[in-house]
Amino acid sequence: MPSKGILGVAALLLGGAALAEEAAPPPLPALGLDGERLAVLGVSSGGYMATQLAVAYPARYSRLGVFAAGPWGCAQGSLGQALGRCMLTHRGLPEPSELAARHAAYLAEGRVGPPEALARQRVFLWHGEQDGTVLPAVGERLVEQYRDWLADADAQLRRVVTPGAGHGWPVAGERVAQEAPLVDCAAGGSPYLLDCGYDGPGEALAWLYGEAESPPAAPSGELSRFSQEVDSGARQLGESGYLYLPAACADGEACGLVVALHGCGMATEQVGDAFARHSGLNAWAEAYRLAVLYPQVSPSLGNPQGCWDWWGYDENSWRPRPDHDSRDGRQLRALDAMVERLLSPPEASE
Repeated sequence: MPSKGILGVAALLLGGAALAEEAAPPPLPALGLDGERLAVLGVSSGGYMATQLAVAYPARYSRLGVFAAGPWGCAQGSLGQALGRCMLTHRGLPEPSELAARHAAYLAEGRVGPPEALARQRVFLWHGEQDGTVLPAVGERLVEQYRDWLADADAQLRRVVTPGAGHGWPVAGERVAQEAPLVDCAAGGSPYLLDCGYDGPGEALAWLYGEAESPPAAPSGELSRFSQEVDSGARQLGESGYLYLPAACADGEACGLVVALHGCGMATEQVGDAFARHSGLNAWAEAYRLAVLYPQVSPSLGNPQGCWDWWGYDENSWRPRPDHDSRDGRQLRALDAMVERLLSPPEASE
């Protein structure tokens, strides 16, 4: 029998769309989710941030899915480097030796996880062949990094390049609701949900977790907002994020967790809940018994596109050497604090 604490959480989260949209967002609940069934996925800037989490805490984030992003540590605290080497290649491709040296320095300082944990990860990497925002050649540098890091890259790493696809998150139209605001697979653009006939989230989860026991179904849970106020010092997080909790998880079944990180131009202020509602992950969450966490970044003067901090914007105005891609990164700590909360046992009811 589920505890009263779990039922209370379920009532809070599944209390209806009107309540979720009109009331002030509640704190993120402690749900006792299974940390052994945890994955992080991200697209574009969210893909860069997902890798930062996986490298900082490789034992916790042992399953990684990256869509349309490049190698870990690429920007090295420089917007110019981010634009000229990590998206386009006006300054040339990212230099593997420089990134390896950065990782080695962080490792010596204890600011990333141990190589033996990194070597055990399972990794899914996707890129659109026609991506003109983050070039596929940049994404190939991430492939090379993980081939060096993993114990058996042939068994642990899957790389997919979809012909004719642009920059964004690929979905299969039949896997999402009819009203989903999909865009042309090659053209891309807001909200970056690419109608490619390729089920990106389904393929990623199948690689990271194994084939699902049942096919995806229409989401039976509720997508609810939660307050993103965490004690991390991060300044650019949105007021609220989204949590999708399948009905089975709300009823007390043991469930895992997927953290899904949006890309630039995909935050709440820009596309509403389009990514959280129509990514295709929620239907698969039912099949895999996974909650889905959709944290949000807010656009700002220094970050007008609402990107996750993969080049140091949240820190380099006051710190000569930003720590955004290490365990000391403020946004990274904020994300990990959200995950820790969801993995924590439910609080006893009065």
